[in-house]
This record gives sequence, structure tokens and C-alpha cells, in this order.
Amino acid sequence: MIKIYNYGEFSNDEIFARGNMASNVEGVVAEIIREVAVRGDEALLEYGRRFDKADLQTLEVSPQEMEEAFGAVEPEFIAILEEAAVNIRSFHEKQVRNSFVISEQDGVVLGQKVMPIERVGVYVPGGTAAYPSTVLMDSIPAKIAGCKEIVMVTPPDEEGKVSPVILAAARIAGIDRIFKIGGAQAVAALALGTESVPKVDKIVGPGNAYVAEAKRQVFGRVAIDMIAGPSEILVVADGTCNPEFVAADLLSQAEHDKMASAVLVTDSRKLAAEVSLALERQIPKLPRADIARASIDNNGKIIVAEDDLMLAIDIANEIAPEHLELCVDNPFDYLDKIRHAGSIFMGKYCPEALGDYFAGPNHTLPTSGTARFSSPLSVDDFVKKSQFTYFTAEALSKVAEKVAYFAHKEGLDAHARSAVLRNAVRDTNVTDDTDGI
Repeated sequence: MIKIYNYGEFSNDEIFARGNMASNVEGVVAEIIREVAVRGDEALLEYGRRFDKADLQTLEVSPQEMEEAFGAVEPEFIAILEEAAVNIRSFHEKQVRNSFVISEQDGVVLGQKVMPIERVGVYVPGGTAAYPSTVLMDSIPAKIAGCKEIVMVTPPDEEGKVSPVILAAARIAGIDRIFKIGGAQAVAALALGTESVPKVDKIVGPGNAYVAEAKRQVFGRVAIDMIAGPSEILVVADGTCNPEFVAADLLSQAEHDKMASAVLVTDSRKLAAEVSLALERQIPKLPRADIARASIDNNGKIIVAEDDLMLAIDIANEIAPEHLELCVDNPFDYLDKIRHAGSIFMGKYCPEALGDYFAGPNHTLPTSGTARFSSPLSVDDFVKKSQFTYFTAEALSKVAEKVAYFAHKEGLDAHARSAVLRNAVRDTNVTDDTDGI
């Protein structure tokens, strides 16, 4: 049963079960990366047999497999995937950044170029489960950014097949190539390249501890989106909420993983008790009841901030949750007060599941308190920026001595000389006698 606490019985940094995230997989992952670096496709096929129980002959999903998969998915679900994709595109198109040029001073042009990352790798968990939502969320922003090629990796089942719903979502999202690889070896293949798998510039997408550690180890060779921890939800609810709604929303995250954290902060002791009972009614009805039970019993909490909803908001800001539900009347009254949260769900009829699948905002979110300084996956994750500077001779002459003065203060005489040299040459027509500068 979920535990109920009064506010102040423990510190806010103990509200989520973030201290239990450590895993000792560094050595195993490092060995996998070395093997892929040396043996390429051979290692990938061997790991496929060992970990996925799939005896593959080729790694890449064929056009025929794509067609068969698309035809195997119910038309009703295809329509839902397409509608979700429209919503996701509509939201993320608003994130597109433009290059800019500044020419406010005579002879000076400054600017910034925004360019897409050329090749992106998307990791999609698979095997015993299928996550077409991840396909849409992690690839559509890349398409909008203009990435030239999107490469997806996902583990196959024991028959060597990828879930049809995964492939259908990939087709709708416009993914260019798909490989039947999972785990740390998939991350290694994307980061290093093999005979079949092209090397990418950035890897995005969630995964287990091995995938997360592999992303950590290849960072620097390639960019990554984030190191994601177990899922988290914080529900801030007032005493007028329906306890069945609140319990269902807590369980929507608890069923993800035994390590997931589902927490309610409320100003009502009565609601706290009612939600606890609602959880006990709902958990046995879930197909993933064992997972949800472990999450709720070990990591779940209800915190009573008696008659003080603003205290609940303060708690939310301090722990910076991945998902934050404001299940209160007039939620927009509180929006400006939220400083740290991955994704915010407003009101009593906005379950977190809307964000996972359909509404449009991204569901790849910062976990483990990193919402204090990082953001949901967006178009920004798939672009890079270059800046440019242009000065005419006349414009340089006006500031060269200032640049040199600054450089001398840092003890960098060559910097200073590079600025004033041009003035000397320009003023005296000297082309090679500049030793005195």
C-alpha cells in the first residue's frame, strides 16, 4: 500500500526514488562497444543471437518487411498514428529557429546559421514490448529540423521480426533506414558505424540501463539527447479532485517500471486517504499489476501539505519532476509559478497519457531532477548553429586597438598583433616589414 506522509517528515530530495538508480553495467557495456568497434556486423549478429534469441541473416529491415508490417496493422490504429503524427508535427513546427543577420554598424555583418544535424540515430525499445509513440516523438522533430537521414535501431523478437506497429509508425514518421539491433550494441553501432549500419552524429531515445550506459560512454564521439532514468510523475491535487482519476494517473507511470516513482502532493488529508484506497482497487485490475504494485509500494508516496496548495507547488519546483500534473481548479493561475518540470499537464481532465501519445508536446523528457536545467526533446535537439562575423578594413581600424588592449590584458600578444597588423599594413602599405608591431 502507498505510504502517506505529512510534509516535513523527510527532505524533498527523498520524495522520488532517485537514489536507487545505480547499476553496475559499465564494464559489460565497455566490452560490447569494443567488440562492435573491432568486429562490426559480426558482433551485432552474435549479440542478436545471445540477447534477443534471434538468428538474423541481415540486420536491416527490408522494403518488403515494411510493406507487410503496414498491411498487418489495423486501419483504425493507422488512422490514430497518423492523427497523432499531425498533432506532433503541428506542435514542433512552432519550435523551428531561423538564422539571422545583424548589420547595424557600418562595415560590420554578424550572424548565426541554423543547420540540421545531418544523420540522426533513434533508439526504440522493442522485443517483448512495442513503443510506436517513441518512434513518432523522437523522429518527427528530426524531420522538421531537416536532418538528411534518420536511422532507427530496435531489437527484434525471437523470430527476427520487428513489431508491425513500430514499423508502421516509422513509415508515418518518415524514417529512412531501420536496423534490427537493440541494447548497448545498437548504440555502439550508431556511434561507430559498421559494414551495414551508418555512423550517426547524434543518438536519441530511451532504453534500459545498458542503453543508458552505452549512450554515456559514446558521448563525445557522437551527441546524445539525455541519460534518462526511471519514469516519474508528481500529481499536485486539491481536495476537490476525483480520487479515482488521481489513482489512475499515478498508476499510468507506476506500470512502466518497478523503479518508477508516482507521488501525490495534496492539501487534503481526506483526498490522500481516498486515493490510497482507489489505488488498492485499481492495481489488481492491471495486466502489469506486479510492476505497478512494486512501484507503488516501494517508491510511491502521498504527501499531505495541509491546507497549503502553494506549498505543493514549492515541492514540485524543488524536486523538478519529469511529469507534473496540476489537478486543480484554475490551473493557469499556477502555471507561472512552476519553474522546474519536464512536461506540465493542466487541470482535472488532462491525464499524462495525453502527452505520451497524442496531444503533440514531446514525451521524451528530463528525469532525475534534470528538469532544473534541461528541456524536453525538441527541434532544437536536431540542429546546430554556426556564427559568422565580417568586418571591412575601415570597420576593423576603428576597433583594432581595443581588441589588442583586451588581448594584452590576457597575456596573448599574438592575438593583439593579429588585430593591429592589418591596420599597419593598410596605413603604410607595408606588406612584410611588420616586426615592430
